[in-house]
Amino acid sequence: MSRIAVAMSGGVDSSVTAALLKQQGHELIGITMHLFEPQSCGAGSAVDDAARVAQQLGIEHHVADFELPFKEQVIDDFISQYRQGQTPNPCVCCNRSIKFGLLLDRARELGADLLATGHYAQKTVDPDGTCHLRVAANRAKDQSYFLYTLTQQQLARVLFPLGAIESKDEVRRLAEQFGLDVAHKGDSQEVCFIPGDDYVAFLEGHGVKAHRGEIVHVDGTVLGRHQGTHRYTIGQRKGLGIGWSEPLYVIAIDAASNRVVVGEQPHVLTAGLLAEAMTWIIPPQAPTFATSCKIRYRHQPVPCQVTLAADNRCRVLFDHHQKSVTPGQFVVFYQDDQVLGGGRIVAPVVAGHP
Repeated sequence: MSRIAVAMSGGVDSSVTAALLKQQGHELIGITMHLFEPQSCGAGSAVDDAARVAQQLGIEHHVADFELPFKEQVIDDFISQYRQGQTPNPCVCCNRSIKFGLLLDRARELGADLLATGHYAQKTVDPDGTCHLRVAANRAKDQSYFLYTLTQQQLARVLFPLGAIESKDEVRRLAEQFGLDVAHKGDSQEVCFIPGDDYVAFLEGHGVKAHRGEIVHVDGTVLGRHQGTHRYTIGQRKGLGIGWSEPLYVIAIDAASNRVVVGEQPHVLTAGLLAEAMTWIIPPQAPTFATSCKIRYRHQPVPCQVTLAADNRCRVLFDHHQKSVTPGQFVVFYQDDQVLGGGRIVAPVVAGHP
């Protein structure tokens, strides 16, 4: 049996991950990442809950202090992108640099052959050793979108034991069967380091100023004033505080000129997008190819045409126009149930423009 490190957050998913592997007879060590202060989830702290589960399972438990790199590579980047009028996804950044970067290295330092996490995703391996990242059996919880930056080398050393489980209820039933104290612990919030998911309070508490500026219609008409571009995101309809004959949506955020641009629903639709910093689990075999993509986590994959460009960029054209292409988010490409790769969205492509 392999020696496996389990990323233990103190939640039910990672705890059941550890219990399943223990049941299979593997030699385990648990590692909990300390990322920020205060780091808590539910009634107890992440470290305390994870340590208690490790004790229940009779496995080693270690704490990895990644607070400084997490601040520099995830939190500071999150704040910086909002200052630039973009809407980041910190979970993708954390997976790339922290969980499957620093944590994978720490697991190796502790003598582990593999790292197991509680992500809802699946992995398959071809006879020649090529790894494939696939969507989870539980499609409602599938987290493959957040994992598109994984390399072949990383995938070869990663396990997703929950990937084949079809419901969260089943995971909780397993936790009860294993007698885990965290069986009924609540799910973690959307962004772990933002208390109560209050983005505005977090950003303004970290130095993002609420500078008043203009809310402008796409035709140039000034319709009102805003309290800071960081309070808005592409596609937003509610909370604009302006009257108009039709519902208005945020079309663009121009942080440089401190303007929020709004327009009617047709203006939310775009023909495609430009993306940068592309990474591929399965490299494309041609410079132009057809596939499907998600432009945000809760987006259903849609058919598209991808054209690779210089400087590790690509141009994506949707078969049917899509709403709310958002700079700072990530486009992730799927072929049937497997993730091919993805990149960071730079700008929408408007119909009729090159």
